[in-house]
Amino acid sequence: MKVEYLNPFIFATRKVLKMMAYMDSKPMKPYLKEIGDTKGLADISSVISVSGECQGSIGISFSTKAILQVAYQMFSEEYDGLTDEIVDMVGEIVNMVSGDARQELVKLGFHFSAGIPVTTLGEDHELIHSVKDRVIVIPFQTAHGDFFIETCFDSKKFLE
Repeated sequence: MKVEYLNPFIFATRKVLKMMAYMDSKPMKPYLKEIGDTKGLADISSVISVSGECQGSIGISFSTKAILQVAYQMFSEEYDGLTDEIVDMVGEIVNMVSGDARQELVKLGFHFSAGIPVTTLGEDHELIHSVKDRVIVIPFQTAHGDFFIETCFDSKKFLE
């Protein structure tokens, strides 16, 4: 995938976390997930499908430590674990990242609409993308733990 197509996801992710949780994040080197690997990369994940000129999905996975800090920063409330409120919050975060990234992708000639986020959690949870293609992972670091963005699209134009 061209870097210019990854940048909207990086910028959107950093913007959403900075705006909503006053949290800085540092993107690391993207990589391809192993073919057929559906395991969530952290403790809680959410994925949202997108459709338009091509089909795809955007996922996000947070370590418990990172998402608890995000929740604290957003709600000024400490949490002991992954509550229903945090599950909903992760879905809303992927929705906001998707929205911001889709706005930037319009400038590159892509038009998408989004579905409803699906959030899963637990040690062996899966993050299932809406298309069966290669998944690109963008790891991020924060002072409070790591998280990951995943993108997967079926368009040759998008992947060239």
